[in-house]
Parts: sequence; C-alpha cells; structure tokens
Amino acid sequence: MNFTDLGLAEPLLRAVKDQGYDIPTPIQAQAIPQVLKGGDLLAGAQTGTGKTAGFVLPMLQRLSAVKPVKDARGRVPIRCLILTPTRELAAQVEESVRTYGKYLPLTSMVMFGGVGMQPQVDKLRRGVDILVATPGRLLDHHQQRTLDLGQVEILVLDEADRMLDMGFIHDIKKVLAVLPAKKQSLLFSATFSDEIKALADRLLNAPALIEVARRNQTAETIAQKLHPVGRERKKELLAHLIKSGDWHQVLVFTRMKHGANRLTDYLNDQGISAMAIHGNKSQGARTKALADFKAGGLQVLVATDIAARGIDIDQLPHVVNFELPNVPEDYVHRIGRTGRAGAQGEAISLVCLDEEIFLKDIERLIKRSIPREVIPGFEPAAGEKAEPIVLGRMTIGIGGTQRHGGGGGRGGYGGGGGGGRRPSGGGQGSGRAGGSRPPSRAGAPKR
Repeated sequence: MNFTDLGLAEPLLRAVKDQGYDIPTPIQAQAIPQVLKGGDLLAGAQTGTGKTAGFVLPMLQRLSAVKPVKDARGRVPIRCLILTPTRELAAQVEESVRTYGKYLPLTSMVMFGGVGMQPQVDKLRRGVDILVATPGRLLDHHQQRTLDLGQVEILVLDEADRMLDMGFIHDIKKVLAVLPAKKQSLLFSATFSDEIKALADRLLNAPALIEVARRNQTAETIAQKLHPVGRERKKELLAHLIKSGDWHQVLVFTRMKHGANRLTDYLNDQGISAMAIHGNKSQGARTKALADFKAGGLQVLVATDIAARGIDIDQLPHVVNFELPNVPEDYVHRIGRTGRAGAQGEAISLVCLDEEIFLKDIERLIKRSIPREVIPGFEPAAGEKAEPIVLGRMTIGIGGTQRHGGGGGRGGYGGGGGGGRRPSGGGQGSGRAGGSRPPSRAGAPKR
C-alpha cells in the first residue's frame, strides 16, 4: 500500500513525497481512512510508529475541504484543537502540521507555558485554523478570554495516557466542557488502561478502534542490554562507553533534574559535549539544546522523563538509561526514542544493585529478560550491597516498600539514588505557565 491509496488530496501527497515517504506505517494506513470518514477514533500505538502523520494528514484534508466561517472581524476561528502533554511534543506536532500542510491555505500555532502569553494572544487575534496546546496554558488563555473554542470541529488528544499520568484529567474535563458537543474526536494512547477507556467513553461517540502494537511491547528494532555497574562508577562507565564506542548522538536519561545537571557537568569535563533538558530549564534553553542535538552539533543530551515522548529524531542510534526509571512503563517510553520507523537502535541501561527492584518490574512488564554484559573494571565491588533509594521524604526500600520521613539511603546521582516513585517537583513538564504542573499520582501505574 502507498500513500496514494489512502484517499489523500494532491497537496498532501506532494508534502508527504517531499519528506521522502511513499509507504505508510501500519497506524497511518489504518487511521487515515478512518479519520477521513469523519467519525471518532480510539487508536493505540507505541511511540515511533508514525501516529502524528496518522491524524495530521486526514485532519488537514478535512479542514481544507470546508471553507471556514469567519467572525465579524474577518478572523478564522480555531477549527482543530490538538492537546499534548508536554511542550516539546506540542512543538513537534505543530511542526508536523506545518510540514504536511505547506501546500494548503491553513494556519496553525503552538501554545504552551514557560513563555510569555502576549505573543500567543497576538497570534490568536490574527486567527488560526489549528491550535496545538498543552492543557494548562490553554486553560490560562480561556480563563482570560483570549481565545474562543466554540467553533472547534476536530479534537485530538495525543499521548492521552501520558496526560492522565501527569495529572491532567481535571484540565481535560474543563476543556471538554467548553468545546462544542458536535465534533470529531480522536484519542491516541500508547495503551488502553481503565482510565483511558473511561475517558474514551466520555469523549468518543461510537469510535472506530485501532491498535497496532501490543500493550507495553518494545520495538523489535531496538537492541536492549544492561551493564551491571558499581554505584559510584556509573558516570565513568558512561564516559567510557561513549568514547570507546565513538558515539556521536546519545540520549541519556536520569530520574531527577539535579542529577541531569551534575552528569552534564561531568561529561563536559571529560571532553564530551553535553546539555541537559528538564522542567527547570527555560523554554529557550530546552529548544536550543534539542535543536543542537538534532542537528548533530551536540554529542549527548541528558534528559529527565519530560523528554521521553518529546523527542523525535530519525535514526537516533543510542539511548542510555543512566538511572532506571522507577515507573516501569517509562522504560518503554524512553527506549522508544530509538529504533523508530524501522531503523535499528540500541538501548543500554546502567544498573547498580539499588535498582534491581526497578529492573524486575521492567522485565515483568515487557515480558522478557534484558541481556546483561559486564564491562571489566566497572562491575559492583565485592561486598557491595543494595541500599534504599531516597527522594525527599520518600524511600524506595530494597524490598520495594515505600515510607515517608527521609533518613538513610542515597540521594545522589552516582547510582540508585535520586528517584522515588512520582516525586513532587520531578523532571516532568506540564506546559503550564512558569513550568508548574498539576500534582501527579504517587506510585500510580503508567501507560
């Protein structure tokens, strides 16, 4: 099957061809015809499957087929609203809208927190067909009456499971309350949890159902392995792997913001160019780091889970879990940054004894054991024992128990320290003004 078989208009096919694509991915092949029919859709797809084009292309076609009714001032109303959980994902989705819609007379903009509102207000005043937004900043504008959502024809919830995990359910309900009852609604989610099904029941009307990947399945194109490592040797092992392997584009994940900063400083001291992105970084700094990394001018990007779904780079060769995520589903999100769209990728995890509890949860989730490879000289020292992981007032014990009140354990970035289950102030961005985010659910299952 080719894109020409999907019923897309010539301007869209031309834009797709400009990107070098001829054959749609499975989610695109199934979603595009369904969206073109005009009905609601509930779609499940892993990251890296091409789902953005799966809704952007037919959405553009449906909007371009009907002339908009302008307001009294001659402005185009917001006709399509796309909600995403993070700033980075919002920016990338809007970039896709512009890429695929470049031969169509449709306008778009992206809206998220952490930047000034006035430039966004100015764009809204000029009129926009397609708005890509994070929930918090969207509601800020709605409360200040700087936008009108009364003419929305198509609603897309992208990464819906991530939005629920980040505590956005109440914001989503507020948005739904101000949208027209009659509209086409598309919900995309990596998995269909009970919460997602409840949201779908509330939002969707007799939706078509598409699921192109099994729940929590990791892509076969990703080679996974782990290196057992001494608690205090992680940073040295990472530098060794990068230098000995001559790696030039490496995405490294830490659990906490301060850990990302300290690891970045260490790598730069070792002559390895690195920058960090997380919720405490300004939007300008995050955008620059991501742009430099995509362009190949930056060797290592160190990120907290804010970036687990916000980075889309063709043929990213290496993802490293410097610290295993404390929520196992995040492992799938993280390593899904490589091995995308059929390309080969490598996901490496540096695991100290403190993190064995996280490893067991991950292997149980993905239903496979991750191959182990000891790097001589970096293995845990004889007699080294697992210690609890402390984050603020929460402790992840060796047996998996949690308690409050601090004390004991480790909080550094050298090994297992630095990450509890769903910490407050953790490294996730919400898109709210000033970088704040709604409270998340401690220890809740994700995806």
